[in-house]
Amino acid sequence: MTTRRSIPDADAMEALGARLAGLLAAGDLVVLDGPLGAGKTTLTRGLGAALGARGAVTSPTFVLAREHPTASGVPLVHVDAYRLATGRELDDLDLDYDGAIVVVEWGTGKLDGVADSWIDIAISRETSDDSRDVTITGHGPRWAQLDAALAA
Repeated sequence: MTTRRSIPDADAMEALGARLAGLLAAGDLVVLDGPLGAGKTTLTRGLGAALGARGAVTSPTFVLAREHPTASGVPLVHVDAYRLATGRELDDLDLDYDGAIVVVEWGTGKLDGVADSWIDIAISRETSDDSRDVTITGHGPRWAQLDAALAA
């Protein structure tokens, strides 16, 4: 299922992340894609805030992956796969895909075979203002009703 949204600013991007957080559980994978400055980390910051993540949710560019404990006990793992060429390199990070909520920036095409279900979020920012177009696609049985869940 695919849904498209126009997001007017960074606050609305964080709010979208918070909305998604209410749908996520251990074992869920979210893949974010979009150009530099599109709002991938901003969306993840909203997820982290709603999950009660400990520590600042910032871009993990220089550490590749950062794990944030959350209020529920299910960690939020935030990954930056920008400098990784293949899924094999991502696999070397030994991420706990089953026991955490894993968000991978720049992960498109690098996660083949990792999960049966995941959410792809493509963000484009083609205007000079702060607005973005977001396309959210659910893959697999877990996300077959993603449109309905986002609308609720």
